[in-house]
Amino acid sequence: WSTKCAGTGVPCSLICWKLTLSPCCWSARFQWSLPDLVLDALLKGIPVHFIAEAQMLRERWYWSDQQLLSAVRYMRLSYQPLIRRWRLYDGSQPFEGQGLKLALSSTFESLADAVQAMQRIVRWRIGSMSELPSDGTALLQLRFRIDLSHFPRPLQIGALGRSDWNLLVTRRETVDLEALQ
Repeated sequence: WSTKCAGTGVPCSLICWKLTLSPCCWSARFQWSLPDLVLDALLKGIPVHFIAEAQMLRERWYWSDQQLLSAVRYMRLSYQPLIRRWRLYDGSQPFEGQGLKLALSSTFESLADAVQAMQRIVRWRIGSMSELPSDGTALLQLRFRIDLSHFPRPLQIGALGRSDWNLLVTRRETVDLEALQ
């Protein structure tokens, strides 16, 4: 399951994942490290946004895949140099503008602790079992990536063509829907 993150040479992988029933939740543990340019931006006080996505799809040969369940989790990691603390915001809505809307905030002493908290997702609700068909198979697709659209504009322009800014962990698994019932 170990791969290189989007052409960077940074090792990343999805160590383990587990799907639980009623409601349909998944837990996962990712293993990755921050690219050097992202770490440098964090140490200069620039917040970095991450997105974790889970989708359950039914494959169709005659059309695009049917989306059965979907969930997105947004994370914002920042360094506060005056107090030498790392702050992680975690929410189900994008962090637009100045406000963070509804987000859980955690403070950490070290970057390693903050990254470790981001690498573990526990009992994340992606939908209800009643929304799933009772037979066939589905494709569970998991993605974790850096959201470059929230970087300041000068960094966006410099980051778009460079793979040093990318962090992408993906995993696709086939799930037997009859076994879940």
